[in-house]
Amino acid sequence: MPGYRKLGFASKERKAAFRKLTTDLLYYGRITTTLTRAKELRKFVEPLITLAIREHENYSQVTIKVKVPKKDGNGKRIRQEVDGKRVEVFEEVEKTIKKDNPSRLNARRKMLSWFYPITELPQNAKKKKVVNFDLVRKMFDEIAPKYAQRQGGYTRIIKLGPRKGDAAQMVIIELV
Repeated sequence: MPGYRKLGFASKERKAAFRKLTTDLLYYGRITTTLTRAKELRKFVEPLITLAIREHENYSQVTIKVKVPKKDGNGKRIRQEVDGKRVEVFEEVEKTIKKDNPSRLNARRKMLSWFYPITELPQNAKKKKVVNFDLVRKMFDEIAPKYAQRQGGYTRIIKLGPRKGDAAQMVIIELV
């Protein structure tokens, strides 16, 4: 007897379905699905949240110097003529960045290997430019601090009743 529910999927299909459900649950905070899928989904979501909690403060801050193009009042890059060529003008700026320690980097890579990429359209965008949403950053910056004092049980299942077509028990699974 396997240690998991097969749910009528082949193994690759089942893994893809749970990757998608995990990504959606962590992005939206709550999703509607069947009871058996929700119970199985907990086995994927809760260890990822635990991993984020364990590693969310495991970084060091480093100050680096970066060359940034100089811009005028309109936000356009300033160019100068040097030896008959138009060249951009750069200025050095100091920035403080977070540098992951090795165990946090490993946790980040594990999460990236499990999550599907999420693309979203910014609300204030003049042009229809799609932006990639960083779900791993959300895990470390929003979700992990929220559940840092909690000892597990990061999800809640609320029963909705049977589905119309096949009478499968429908539920809402959400982050507590």
